[in-house]
Amino acid sequence: MIYIYSGDDRVKISQEVKKVLGEEYEIFEGENLGAQDIMNICQGMSLFGEKRKILIRDLTPARKEKDEESGEPGIDFYAEFLKYVNTPHTIVIWETTLSKKKSFKEFVGMPGVKSQQFKVFEKNKIFEIADLAMVDGKKAVAELKKVEDDNDPYMFVGLLTSKLCQKYNYSHGAKEKRALVALSELDMQMKTTSMRPWTLLESFLLELS
Repeated sequence: MIYIYSGDDRVKISQEVKKVLGEEYEIFEGENLGAQDIMNICQGMSLFGEKRKILIRDLTPARKEKDEESGEPGIDFYAEFLKYVNTPHTIVIWETTLSKKKSFKEFVGMPGVKSQQFKVFEKNKIFEIADLAMVDGKKAVAELKKVEDDNDPYMFVGLLTSKLCQKYNYSHGAKEKRALVALSELDMQMKTTSMRPWTLLESFLLELS
């Protein structure tokens, strides 16, 4: 299985790497790899013949349009990976930026390849959703759905609480007070029920308006 992780939430990516690879694994830097190395990584065995656990960092920036010494076209690493996508090993590729090459799009569409982005919530976006929910719950839910796949609902609740506290301290409005009470109940529901957290959040936003 090959995993591709990207995004600016490095803490979350680190957690996912450990979840998939455990505490001990081999590390390769993209800038030090050649085409032959991809074959060795995907097909080579460990000293004891066991399946390997491998982390590759920054593969996309390592690809150069031309080799500096020979002037020949650089290595398209994902085109190389397409040859060995059925590797028996567990490989995580941690990308700072994602390739825009056709080979990358083909690669992430292959069976046995999983690509996931982990983004840090933009506070301004959360605050926009909070403000929108006070007047139009349906539109707020629509905006929330756009960020659900790449984010943590519990982090969203924390930031939403901060925003509503600011609004209440400024206006001492009854609506803001009710929202904070409802948010407290939501937090408890998320921790004690088996319902999908994002579903609970969507219902909360609908009730705010």
